[in-house]
Amino acid sequence: MDLVVPPGPGIPSGLVIPDACLEESFSRSSGPGGQGVNTTDSRVQLALDIAACSAFTERQRERLLERLSSRLVGTTLVVDASELRHQRRNRVAARERMAAMLREALAPPPPSRRATRPTRGSVQRRLAAKKRRSQTKSLRGRPSG
Repeated sequence: MDLVVPPGPGIPSGLVIPDACLEESFSRSSGPGGQGVNTTDSRVQLALDIAACSAFTERQRERLLERLSSRLVGTTLVVDASELRHQRRNRVAARERMAAMLREALAPPPPSRRATRPTRGSVQRRLAAKKRRSQTKSLRGRPSG
């Protein structure tokens, strides 16, 4: 089953990653499951080699490798899902998590902030508040007498 990344910033028409690029492995989960937890392989580990996958353009590949560098093992993105009791649900959760990561990593950076001056009103309010605070503190001293 192919991994579908929904449209978003940076990928206006979405993205489909073929199943051949994905590697799924299953193991015993440490999460909930009662007596079945020791007999079923409900934990899912989904791996995607970003450098070898043909679904990405060169620019997308560079952006993914740069943005996901802290999560990569070599050039492979690995996602685990073990919070649910059923393998099928964990497979869906792992795919959704990977799609969300890829979508977020492929989004272009936000525009840089343009520096602006504070308005005259905000400067006057700030100075008036400082003056009030100063008067409050000066009244706390010993009475002169």
